[in-house]
Amino acid sequence: MIAAGILIKFGGIQINNMHGFLGIYELPYVASIVLSFFTIVVITNSFNLIDGIDGLAGSLGLITTLIFGTYFYFADYLLFSVLAFALAGSILSFLIYNFSPAKIFMGDTGSLLLGIVNSILVIKFINVAADPTSKIYFESSAAIGFSILMVPLFDTLRVFGIRLLQRRSPFSPDRNHIHHFLLDLGFSHKKITLTCTAMSIAFIALAVALNPVGPTALLLIVFAVASVLTAWVYFLRQRVRQRALGNRNENAVRTRKIFSLASDPVEAE
Repeated sequence: MIAAGILIKFGGIQINNMHGFLGIYELPYVASIVLSFFTIVVITNSFNLIDGIDGLAGSLGLITTLIFGTYFYFADYLLFSVLAFALAGSILSFLIYNFSPAKIFMGDTGSLLLGIVNSILVIKFINVAADPTSKIYFESSAAIGFSILMVPLFDTLRVFGIRLLQRRSPFSPDRNHIHHFLLDLGFSHKKITLTCTAMSIAFIALAVALNPVGPTALLLIVFAVASVLTAWVYFLRQRVRQRALGNRNENAVRTRKIFSLASDPVEAE
């Protein structure tokens, strides 16, 4: 929270305009500060929370930093391009030892650093890409910026929402993250990482392709797709759990019957 305040106050990392999302453009000063603060804190924590299996947070961070770095390079914002590519290079060398089976791990410091740098990059991207005079202009920059971070961000907002509805702390532990769902389906760490990375790339491609529809419609479409995919994975997990529970009950009945026969010779005969 202190880091977010420093970035807003001294770094100028601030969302001043919604650029047409929900019909909102210029934001009042207080609303701008609150939204910027919320955005930085949520994005920072989203990478911390998605860091649950080998290589996942690093792989997602590699995709986002490469995308932001490429955009800022061609938009002539070289300082932010260097920031993004430097982090991407660090992640790439780290993933050599963090990809499943991992020999080293990111920890809270690594995931929080990854999150806060991505929050800086996405806020700057939204402000730059929405400017019609920019070299690379995106009408729906706010929605595209969200889509670039879709996998960790959507998962965090969904899990936070579930916990709050259950009247629990949003930071309380559980097994509701998307990687937990996939683990329960029998996916390996490597397969989960590759699946989530592929989905991240797909969301980015979808958002860029649908840029002309406008920020509000684009974000609703991306949210709907993410919700349907998550619901589908959740449904598959529930079926696997019910099948496993049924097998356990069947085994328990069979075991009780064996013990019953062993303890009653007459019935055994």
